[in-house]
Amino acid sequence: MEKPVPIKNESVAQIMTRLKCCVIVPTYNNAKTLKKVLDRVLEQTSDIIIVNDGSTDNTRRILADYSELTLLQLDKNKGKGNALRLGFKKALELGFDFGISIDSDGQHFPEDIPLFLNVLQESEDKNVLFIGSRNMDHESVPKKSSFGNKFSNLWLWVTTGKTLADTQSGFRLYPIKAMKTIKLRTNKFEFEIEAMVKSSWKGIALKNVPIRVLYDESERVSHYRPTLDFLRISALNTVLVLVALIYIKPRDLIRKFRKKGFKRFFYEDFLQSSDSPAKKALSIALGIFIGISPFWGFQTVLVLSLAVLLKLNKVIAFAFSNVSIPPLIPFVVLLSLQTGALVSGQELSFSLSDIGEDFGAFKHLQTYIIGSFVLATISAILFGLLGYFILLFFNRKKIPVSNG
Repeated sequence: MEKPVPIKNESVAQIMTRLKCCVIVPTYNNAKTLKKVLDRVLEQTSDIIIVNDGSTDNTRRILADYSELTLLQLDKNKGKGNALRLGFKKALELGFDFGISIDSDGQHFPEDIPLFLNVLQESEDKNVLFIGSRNMDHESVPKKSSFGNKFSNLWLWVTTGKTLADTQSGFRLYPIKAMKTIKLRTNKFEFEIEAMVKSSWKGIALKNVPIRVLYDESERVSHYRPTLDFLRISALNTVLVLVALIYIKPRDLIRKFRKKGFKRFFYEDFLQSSDSPAKKALSIALGIFIGISPFWGFQTVLVLSLAVLLKLNKVIAFAFSNVSIPPLIPFVVLLSLQTGALVSGQELSFSLSDIGEDFGAFKHLQTYIIGSFVLATISAILFGLLGYFILLFFNRKKIPVSNG
């Protein structure tokens, strides 16, 4: 890796001052490495916020020699996430817009701070969360860390659709001013995952910055608890996935549709998508099937999950799953009941108006469920085939993208 070079012949400290950027160092029982880390950070800048997260070793004595820096002393250990949140809050109070977090266990190279400053200056959009990207194939990286990182990368892709090489590095540049309205609630190691996902949902870009890493087991003290922290992280990821499927992804699709308008959406996302006609037709079929099937309340989660699993077009599948919009629900239910009655030979004794008054479908629940699945299957096949031939027709005509 090339040595970072300050831009425009400014010193690192001058660049940080101009960008309103500081360094935040959360620390807990890292007395062996803390002084070395702080001294090397001071070679870059004196705008440092140290959060002592209730250390019980010699940390307080070491920090007594750095009284000129901003120190936050906690009586009890509450976790890295809590320490970072307090660091962000203090940085905002001091007028900083960005905060570079660096671990105090010696694994990061403070000399790499200019790498973050360089990419921040080069970015036209400053609302970016830059995550240090370690060489996870380096011989010093523990295998469990490499596996955990790949696992975390997968979860990030599921919840945000973003792909990163490293999602677990604690060496980061946070756009704390842009993030100040984001509600971050976790206190432990899972905080860094929550910050990434919710920042992405807020419209803040996520990007990796190649950095160096050193795991010196003779000095490094890790407070990661494999079982408990893994369970906490898994629980958080499960919640984030549900929120993404139920709220975030539908919200983004609706925003995209409203921004483009029906005509542009139809041409760009339906006709002009790079997906093949067969893939689009299957996406239509999936959306219609889930939209008509009796999965009320879970249709959005199911259609997006299946679209991701089957590698289909999520936008098209979601759009067609809305066939059961409120005004059409009574008609879908009635058609399902009539289809179920036809298949089972049962006679129905109520009309569309009865459904509107007391939702009489519940009197014939078995008939409704059978008919719903049959109707969903037939409709999916018909609309899928119709969509396929329409797409083939438009593909031959090669309709240009409309800007209207």
